[in-house]
Amino acid sequence: MNASFLARLDSLVRPFAVRLPAPLAVRLYSQARKVFLHVLVNNRPVVFEPPAEYQRVLWGIPFRSPVFNAAGMYKNGEGYEVSARQGAGAYLAGTTTTFARTGNTKAGAKLPFAPYPTSGAASNWLGLPNKGHAEVARRLAALGRINGCPVGISIMGAPESSGKKALEELADAMALFDKARVDFIELNESCPNAGHAHADMQDLAERLEYLSTAVLRRRQRPLPVVVKFSTDTQPGQVQALVDMLLTLHYDGINFGNTSTAYARHRAEVASADRPLYDYFTSTFGGGLSGRLLKADSLRLASMAASYVAEKQPNREFHSIRTGGIESAADLAESDRAGISLNQWYTGYFERFSRDGHNVYRALLREAQAAGFAPS
Repeated sequence: MNASFLARLDSLVRPFAVRLPAPLAVRLYSQARKVFLHVLVNNRPVVFEPPAEYQRVLWGIPFRSPVFNAAGMYKNGEGYEVSARQGAGAYLAGTTTTFARTGNTKAGAKLPFAPYPTSGAASNWLGLPNKGHAEVARRLAALGRINGCPVGISIMGAPESSGKKALEELADAMALFDKARVDFIELNESCPNAGHAHADMQDLAERLEYLSTAVLRRRQRPLPVVVKFSTDTQPGQVQALVDMLLTLHYDGINFGNTSTAYARHRAEVASADRPLYDYFTSTFGGGLSGRLLKADSLRLASMAASYVAEKQPNREFHSIRTGGIESAADLAESDRAGISLNQWYTGYFERFSRDGHNVYRALLREAQAAGFAPS
């Protein structure tokens, strides 16, 4: 079955389906999301090679373009071939945890998810379903790589673990993925579905310092480690976070993950989507994604990029933007702000419903038509 056909069909049905009674709509889309992703990762589209002007080399790694999937799309190391064939600038698996997790179930919905089609946004309360660090590392080690589409992994400590044990498990995970020859690691410090959305700064500093000492300062090969924070991060914290990461030998910062600022974002939700939005956020909570986060991700990632440029560190350190990426205009805004890479999730699926497997081709064609080529 072709995922493009399913997505186009859904784009016709979705505006009406989300107006079903909210509990039914959530159950419907929670199941449909699982089915669609299974179909998507098993498709083998015609290969698209992005135009050479969009390639950039960061940390010595060639990225074919400055945009690729965010964590959460391919949790278990599946989907590399379809993503690379479509023309993604990189591929990010995970987020993985020490122990396999089945994810959240509540109110009759397994892995609760809801789209807000008029708003270009979505909610999820998945609960980090994944097969665990060891299994995903094994899968990534076996991948056949495509030039210009490096492999990254998003990881976090097991929510079940605490103290030094949790830190040791995370260090072990980084060693596992190093052995699997991943090209970069993203450390998830921002998951709203596992209690990480608003990490205490002291706890964060101690955790990152431990990993710096145990792993980063002992690296035997260039293996960039980026730390991902929430789009709910206070702008006043950005410089302190960048300073911390630079001091501890990290290689980049990503703003950000999904948001839990439900009341603040509600005004941006279209009236047609609000009944479902209100039901989901009051019943499940979870994280908001998509267009609602566009301004926050741009502001925070821009502030980080500007501060890094001002400090002129003696090694590479990059700012990455995640949240609300959906158009060539977004890529251009990021580039003007000095943001090095963009990750998309909800915007990818919104565009996939129109462009199918040509999703990256169409995005970069739009960029060329607008006269945008990354600096």
